[in-house]
Amino acid sequence: MANAAPIFAYEVRYVIELILLVFALVIEGVALVHAITQRSDAFAAIGTLPKGGWIAILAVCLVLTLLGVGGGVLSIFTLIGIAAGLIYLLDVRVGLRDLHDGKGFW
Repeated sequence: MANAAPIFAYEVRYVIELILLVFALVIEGVALVHAITQRSDAFAAIGTLPKGGWIAILAVCLVLTLLGVGGGVLSIFTLIGIAAGLIYLLDVRVGLRDLHDGKGFW
């Protein structure tokens, strides 16, 4: 009787990994686009890495996440990419916004 029931473990894992992948790509993509659209002197004004450094970090993380290097969504590279994107969005973007007096939709 137990063998007659379908096993949904692989489907559930696939859906969870797909949701995590989309989340990672959105976070990293938004952070990368925001970093590209900012002025380069603003990064020095808030005392963080230069614009080129953030763009390089976020672009490499995005590419590694897209390629699935290291075993897919739960790889160390994807987790580092999510962390880098969140650090940029929650720390650097806020500093850049405060530097510009909070104006703009970003």
